[in-house]
Amino acid sequence: MVTVAPPDAWTYTLRLPHDPRAARVARMTVRAALSGHGMAEVLDVVELLASELVANAYRHARGPASLRLTALGDGRLRVGVWDSSPHIPAPFSEPPGDRVPPAPAGAEGGRGLFLVQECASSWGGWQFGDGLLGRGCGKLLWFEVGGEGRRNR
Repeated sequence: MVTVAPPDAWTYTLRLPHDPRAARVARMTVRAALSGHGMAEVLDVVELLASELVANAYRHARGPASLRLTALGDGRLRVGVWDSSPHIPAPFSEPPGDRVPPAPAGAEGGRGLFLVQECASSWGGWQFGDGLLGRGCGKLLWFEVGGEGRRNR
């Protein structure tokens, strides 16, 4: 049996150490991958949102993180960021529709997850179960952009 992937479907995965430079490396990787695949129309928003999720992984988890870019066809792109923290924040948490309020004027942080809910066409999160010795295995937060995707609103 022969398996054939659509020509516009591809995946990149990047493992990131727990390092303050991880968000910059993620931005550079996103820019190179999307430029190489002719996805300039979503490049700026994906670069921003991916770097926000990777920066949050650095701030809130103690271990490495992973970034995965997956072209789904029809111009859609799914971006996932895994980290070792089990906490799933709004707007990724259940129930669907939990909203993140805008950050107060002058606040130094608190805008990244708000930007995801405003700029992505859909998003979600999964918490992974117990790993070795009863420890959680972290979570995966994802978002999609491009195409005719639905909105999680």
